[in-house]
Amino acid sequence: MCASGMAVGRIICVANQKGGVGKTTTVVNLAASLGLAGERTLLVDIDPQASATSGFGISREQIHVSAYEVLLGERPATEAVLQTSIPAVNLLPATRDLIGAEIELVTVPEREFRLARALEGLRDGYRFILIDCPPSLGLLTMNALCAADAVLVPLQCEYYALEGLTALMETVDLIRQSLNQRLALQGLLLTMFDTRNSLCHQVSAEVRGHFPEQVFEVVIPRNVRLSESPSHGLPAVLYDAASRGAQAYVDLAREILADLVHS
Repeated sequence: MCASGMAVGRIICVANQKGGVGKTTTVVNLAASLGLAGERTLLVDIDPQASATSGFGISREQIHVSAYEVLLGERPATEAVLQTSIPAVNLLPATRDLIGAEIELVTVPEREFRLARALEGLRDGYRFILIDCPPSLGLLTMNALCAADAVLVPLQCEYYALEGLTALMETVDLIRQSLNQRLALQGLLLTMFDTRNSLCHQVSAEVRGHFPEQVFEVVIPRNVRLSESPSHGLPAVLYDAASRGAQAYVDLAREILADLVHS
């Protein structure tokens, strides 16, 4: 798996226009794993469902400034940043107000770059900035791709895994050509892998065959602890650190760190 070189405040957006592929689970647990490894990490939630925000136990009552105000230029990003239960991890939270942001931004000049500009003043304070995107290729996801150095794509090990990937890769190529030349593919991450299911093995082989250099070695298993942890407001690496799911995300963090060192 290859990615572009290391930079201060490397921005990685976690994106897939398909829902239910483990996108938010990935961004929450990767942020937590990087933070527990001592890497200063900021999680930016721009999904109106705000699942990454609640996944760290942050309630609506705790949020005074959110990604909505930041994207609309009403408040600076520094005012929105909250501390999580992991000392090295901060969160720029989302609320359901973001539903209206796509409509409100349509008439704004250079609307695709609102997030990139908002994050400029934060990059030097973090080793990693991870962005959780909505399950669509709309204006919010476009903002994330224009702000990012790289995109990480979770793929569920199911029959249609590759179907939506083509559209996403075409979008990434288009943005690289016209809006963000530095955008790289951080990697494709196989999720919800069931070792007893022959289809999972077939899908894994097919994805690795199509993208031999771009699939992470780590595979995220289907794991009940990963499903349970959000309801407790905790990343799985805090909810049950010994679980297979939690350990897989710790390994993913190690793989990303090792890849950056060697690139």
